[in-house]
Amino acid sequence: MQLTLSLGHRPALGREDFLVTPANELAVAWIDRWPDWPGGSLCLHGPSGSGKSHLLQVWRQASGAVELAAVALDRAEPPELLGDARHCAVDDAERAAAAPSAEQCLLHLYNLVRERGGHLLLTGERPPARWPVALPDLRSRLVTLPAVALQPPDDALIEALLVKLFADRQLRVGQDVVGFLLTRMERSFAEARDLVAAIDAAALAAQREVGISLVREVLRSRSGLEEGEAARGPGTNDDGD
Repeated sequence: MQLTLSLGHRPALGREDFLVTPANELAVAWIDRWPDWPGGSLCLHGPSGSGKSHLLQVWRQASGAVELAAVALDRAEPPELLGDARHCAVDDAERAAAAPSAEQCLLHLYNLVRERGGHLLLTGERPPARWPVALPDLRSRLVTLPAVALQPPDDALIEALLVKLFADRQLRVGQDVVGFLLTRMERSFAEARDLVAAIDAAALAAQREVGISLVREVLRSRSGLEEGEAARGPGTNDDGD
C-alpha cells in the first residue's frame, strides 16, 4: 500500500493511507459500505490509536459530515452544531456518557440527523451498550446501533503502522529498525505512536538519522532498563545505525 508523506507531523488520513489487516477489515468494510447503513448510524469502537479517528475522517471526507468532539456537546444546541448539514460524526462520543447536558445534546443530535435523513457516526473505546448512559431515551437508541470493533493489533498491523507513523513524520527508516522495534515493544497502537514520537524527538535533538543505536537509546530511556539487550537473541548484531 502506498503511504503518502505528509507535511510536518500531520498524519496522512486519506482512505488510501489506511492500513487494512484482519484486525480492522470489518470496520473498513462498513465505512466503504456507506450510505447503506442499517438505521442510518454506526459506532466504531476499539482501543486508543486503533484507527477509529482515521476512519471517521475517511467517512467525513466522503459524506461531507460535520465533525464534532464529545466535549462540544456541552457547549451548544444540536441545530447550532449541525448547521445545514445532514450527516454528523462525533469522535470519542463515549465521553458524553453520564454527563447530563452532553447526553441530552447527543440524543437531540441523533434525532435531528434522523429527521434530516442523514447519517451519524460515533466512536468510542467500548461498544455503546457498555457506555454508562443515564438517559433512558439515549440508551435505547445507542444499543440498537450497529457496533463494529477494531481489534487489537496483530504483528502485520503493528509493522505497517510503524512504517506509516515514521512516514507521517517524514522519517526514513530501514526494515532493520522496524524489525528491531517489533521484537522489543509492547503490542499496542498507543505504544507505537508514542515510540515513534520519542524517536523523532531524539533524532531531532541529537541531529541524527534514525538507526538502531538511536532507537536502542530511546527504548532504554523509556524503560529505565536495558530490556532491549535481554530481548535480543543470541548472535544478533544490531550495533551501529
